[in-house]
Amino acid sequence: MEKSEEAGADDEPNFRYRGIKAMPFIIGNETFEKLGTVGTSANLLVYLTTVFNMKSIRAVTLINIFYGTTNLGTLVGAFLCDTYFGRYKTLAFATVASFTGMLVITLTALVSKLHPPHCETEQIGSCIVPKPWQIAFLLLGFGLLVIGASGIRPCNLAFGADQFNPTTESGKKGLNSFFNWWYFTGTVAMMIALTLVIYVQSDVSWALGLAIPTFLMFLACVLLFMGKRIYVKVKPKGSPMKSVMQVIVAAARKRQLKLPEQPWLTLFSHVPSNSINSKLPYTDQFRFLDKGAIITPEDQISSGGSAANPWRLCSIQQVEEVKCLMRVIPIWASAIIYYTALSQQQTYTVFQALQSNRHLGQSNFKIPAASYGIFSMLGLIIWIPIYDQIMVPLLQKITGKEGGITVLQKMGVGMFLSIVTMLVSAFVEHQRRSLALSEPTLRNDSRRGVVSSMSGLWLIPQLTIVGVSEAFTVIAQVEFFYKQFPESMRSIGGSFSFLGVAVSSYLSSFLVSTVHQTTAGAATGNWLPEDLNKGRLDYFYYLVAALGVINFGYFLISANWYKYKENVCIAQELPMDRVESEKPLV
Repeated sequence: MEKSEEAGADDEPNFRYRGIKAMPFIIGNETFEKLGTVGTSANLLVYLTTVFNMKSIRAVTLINIFYGTTNLGTLVGAFLCDTYFGRYKTLAFATVASFTGMLVITLTALVSKLHPPHCETEQIGSCIVPKPWQIAFLLLGFGLLVIGASGIRPCNLAFGADQFNPTTESGKKGLNSFFNWWYFTGTVAMMIALTLVIYVQSDVSWALGLAIPTFLMFLACVLLFMGKRIYVKVKPKGSPMKSVMQVIVAAARKRQLKLPEQPWLTLFSHVPSNSINSKLPYTDQFRFLDKGAIITPEDQISSGGSAANPWRLCSIQQVEEVKCLMRVIPIWASAIIYYTALSQQQTYTVFQALQSNRHLGQSNFKIPAASYGIFSMLGLIIWIPIYDQIMVPLLQKITGKEGGITVLQKMGVGMFLSIVTMLVSAFVEHQRRSLALSEPTLRNDSRRGVVSSMSGLWLIPQLTIVGVSEAFTVIAQVEFFYKQFPESMRSIGGSFSFLGVAVSSYLSSFLVSTVHQTTAGAATGNWLPEDLNKGRLDYFYYLVAALGVINFGYFLISANWYKYKENVCIAQELPMDRVESEKPLV
């Protein structure tokens, strides 16, 4: 029998991994967690505007802040996981927090006193707004969801990977199988949440529709704890950010020193024998950091060869690891505007759908507004095998590179497609608005105004393109951070993607509020009013597209400047079928 107690790094060789036995519990936990989380959060925008009688601008702002804080919290979660609690304890606490948050939000729909009365009036401004204590109770649920996501996102995939021995063939095979099932079941769960669960919420009952994902999240908790005795639980090894700070402090202390002519020969080059990071060659970028590795008479070396005071003297290996971190920051920053464009497809596309003909053909069935997001997921799912089986072999023949194009080139293609997405979105919105104002419409929504006769299916092209865009940029970004960060910083690297989404959510909230306030007295009228037919959402989309063009130029400059990490010895294979060539973008 294999131990179930926590294992430190030094104990791992004596461990008998139970990967296959642990898979049902971890995959089951992930599946039900996705069903619960997506089933609760995907339709929150409609919930806030219909049940809590919020204005569109306020609801969009709140959702953007919620998404931003949720993604920003992953950095805190990764730090606490790596430094203090380990993945299992962090994941267990976060899963319970998510369940509690969903339960609180379900109560706001189930108990009538926890939300304002339903708005029956024809005057939108006369709807009774929620009381401060009702908002506070709702925000309590949001806060618990933030805590849950902050711990689950940086830990669940890594915790599953911990159950397999990456040094054996059976362990590698099981790990690949785990990654495949993890992504497959997660995607299926999200599709179910975006269709069946949202349908129950929108067309049957909000209380029942929110209770279903809450119950599924409860099952996720049960499955996680059922496998407690057979999990491999790796002890926290400390945050790699401490080493980063040591390099910065040491370089700052020695900022007055002059660098040697051949730094790769004379700088302090000790590498601990137990280091999991691959040896990095010297690079000439960010040379001011090299000063932290200059040996002075005041510096002392311990008997083991390490610096006696690592806050005064750092190895050139540590310096190069920090350079890896600093080099990715410009690339990371370029994704902020990209994710800002994507966030519009999660918010204002829902409002476009609400004022479009959502009937499926001539039937009485209406597609829930929040369910249109499934088309972006379908675009991603359909495009990936086409790209992998058809495009990659073709590109390999043309470029002679493994994978056809580099990781950064893939990111660039996705960013270009995001600009196309916003242009298509603006065109479709112009047509929707024109039909609503000039031709007979389906009905007059008492809360939002005239519903256009344009079929909501015309929203599919923009959503499909954004899905293909994600297949390029988002997946490439995950791969990029995984490969370009030092091995000890991969938890931080994984959180970098979430951090980009967080900043973009805050930026999107700021952009929406600024445009709403600035255009309120403009000759064109308010671009983002409650009734989209009285606004110019298409102009707003053109603005986001223009920002995307500027950002795309910045990305090209950053990509050409970037130097890939060399001589990397990857300890664990990527959860992807192909690995891109690590040559600079040209």
